[in-house]
Amino acid sequence: MTVAVRRLATTQPDFEPAFQRVLHWSAETDDAIESRVAAILTDVRERGDAAVLEYTARFDALEAASMDALELRQADFAAAFEAITPAQRHALQQAAARIRSYHERQLEACGRSWSYCDEDGSLLGQKVTPLDRVGIYVPGGKAAYPSSLLMNAVPAHVAGVPEIVMVVPTPGGERNALVLAAAHVAGVSRAFTIGGAQAVAALAYGTATVPKVDKITGPGNAYVASAKKRVFGMVGIDMIAGPSEILVLADGSTPADWVAMDLFSQAEHDELAQSILLCPDADYIAEVQREIERLLPEMPRAAIIRASLEGRGALIHTRSMEEACEISNRIAPEHLEISSSDPHRWEPLLRHAGAIFLGAYTSESLGDYCAGPNHVLPTSGTARFSSPLGVYDFQKRSSLIEVSERGAQTLGAIAIELALGEGLQAHARAAEMRLRS
Repeated sequence: MTVAVRRLATTQPDFEPAFQRVLHWSAETDDAIESRVAAILTDVRERGDAAVLEYTARFDALEAASMDALELRQADFAAAFEAITPAQRHALQQAAARIRSYHERQLEACGRSWSYCDEDGSLLGQKVTPLDRVGIYVPGGKAAYPSSLLMNAVPAHVAGVPEIVMVVPTPGGERNALVLAAAHVAGVSRAFTIGGAQAVAALAYGTATVPKVDKITGPGNAYVASAKKRVFGMVGIDMIAGPSEILVLADGSTPADWVAMDLFSQAEHDELAQSILLCPDADYIAEVQREIERLLPEMPRAAIIRASLEGRGALIHTRSMEEACEISNRIAPEHLEISSSDPHRWEPLLRHAGAIFLGAYTSESLGDYCAGPNHVLPTSGTARFSSPLGVYDFQKRSSLIEVSERGAQTLGAIAIELALGEGLQAHARAAEMRLRS
């Protein structure tokens, strides 16, 4: 089975325009989607529960007489947890434990309040406090991801968020047992079987039944992404995610079939997902191509993988591993694998990536489920200025300032000069009044 993945070489004269065509992806949302989302948000804001019930019936084919019928209880979570297999229970618990352990260390490193006293005895610092209530959007139906629930709820708990509200669509009333079991393991406070833009609106504005949250996190379709973008400012959001991506830097030392399958691991998400290989060994690239063609027929999602690889994938022959690292920094991928016999040699050269996977045994899929670091990562080049979801996303920071009498003399003179320079006399007078006569 021939798979027409783009083959590029950095030495070819037209490499740059060809490379840009590989990277191109339009983040523009369809005008019809934007218009529909705007109408749904307005309707839910004005009519609350009634609008949510109507949209749930229309879009999810789930009729309910009241919002009470759409709320999941702790007993539902516990029952789902008992109903899944022992192996699934063990996997959920172990994954949650590793995710919790990682984020507890993250909390210690960057999520604590701090302060110091300067030479005048003034106290300066930062107070870190958790958000009061967060909303987690969990995809349902065909795309049900219990791992995503863990990655959102566990760091929120570690951050100290007292209330976590989950929304999850259940088309036709079909509930995913693993998602509900994950909610039991992660300690979700409340949950509603609603989805789409109407669920985002309910979380952002609040209804008689759904509590208003401070921040909404979690992945969703184009309607969910558009809705999150529109409610940002009234509530916080994690990010506007694009298609999933993987970039593999390979020196030829890893079995080619391992790398081919790693490329598949992102391509199978959807047709717009992107899988790229950068390698200075042309023979190895050819070997990976052969493994792609050998392994693809075995994959249940072969059609999606093929469309992704042929539409947005690329196998790029570089002059060196150093050049591969330079190109990687330009791409700023969501997932970056250093498939090398000496990954720590190259890691210092890599500045922009959502997550960096070091060595042949560190498949991206392990990070998706259970390694510990968060799998909610910046996409579409936003790793140049964004970070993975973490404890810090569920906290806020307040500055602490306690100026001593002595400090007021030093700082007052500075503030007066700058305030007068800006023409703000009341600012200057407020500082002047605290100066010793």
